[in-house]
Amino acid sequence: MRLLAALLLLLPALAAAVESHAVVFMYHRFGEDRYPSTSVRIDQFEAHLDWLAGGGYTVWPLERIVQYLERGEAIPDRTIAITVDDAYASVYRHAFPRLRDRGWPFTVFVNTESVDRGLRDYMTWAQMREMQGHGVRFANHGAGHTALWRRLPEEDESRWRTRVRQDLEQAQARLQEELGAQTNTAPALFAFPYGEYTLALADYVKELGYVGFGQHSGAIGPLSDRRALPRYPMAEPYAARDGFATKAASLPLPVAAVEPAEPLVRENPPRLDITLAEHGPAPKAVACYLNGRPMRVEIEARRLRIQASAPLPKGRSRYNCTAPAGGKRYYWFSQPWMVD
Repeated sequence: MRLLAALLLLLPALAAAVESHAVVFMYHRFGEDRYPSTSVRIDQFEAHLDWLAGGGYTVWPLERIVQYLERGEAIPDRTIAITVDDAYASVYRHAFPRLRDRGWPFTVFVNTESVDRGLRDYMTWAQMREMQGHGVRFANHGAGHTALWRRLPEEDESRWRTRVRQDLEQAQARLQEELGAQTNTAPALFAFPYGEYTLALADYVKELGYVGFGQHSGAIGPLSDRRALPRYPMAEPYAARDGFATKAASLPLPVAAVEPAEPLVRENPPRLDITLAEHGPAPKAVACYLNGRPMRVEIEARRLRIQASAPLPKGRSRYNCTAPAGGKRYYWFSQPWMVD
């Protein structure tokens, strides 16, 4: 009986070890210290790469992770993908040579108008073609890098959908014209500018044939919403090695249902109901945070109810929920919010 009880206590950790999952990191700039909110220091980035190399991690192309998820194939434990948004010039100067020397793939989400305008802060198409020759992937970040979820004044749904489709199609066409057929892969990948999306936008992006990526934290697993998959944003204030290590080892909190799934806040502060899957951790083990501060969690069976104690500020916020998964690893789930 004691052995059976011990095994039952270990079941959540055992499930964590075998569940198919991956972690995706997102960067913007490298070594651009005047932009600490979007840049990592070079020593931080090198510490990240050293940690992955020494920790038994495997770096996969992002589209391979998505393909495995869609086919229901098991992704090995400690699988990582590295992504970069916006195609800044420091990607070519600093990230590319370090990742090339390790033979590691990564994906750059390109907002194509900035590149076409020849802005000094961005890479050139020629540089991207050179990178492509070393296995770097390039994917859609929209043409104009605008908050596509927001409708223009007097814009009805039909005109909004047309504008969104044209923005994505323009970006995809430029990627294919400059970088060739490699960018015309299945599944097509799209990163929401600023990580901002509504369900209407996420649904339409899926309808257009893309798998979407946000900027909210968490690991990716079979239950993750493929309209807006999570990535861990990396920037100088949050890029310390210990925090990076915790995120690299994280597992997807098995969430069966989220209400509301809509990130655009209708009632402030928003109340979030999360229903945990049966194979997930005990509800009482889950702790939730807003800006690093613990939040009150009400529990009813396997449903958690979380609500901030005060209205969220204008702009972007997140409720982050974690739970121990054994072996100094954590389940992780993040719900993004936007206050307009």
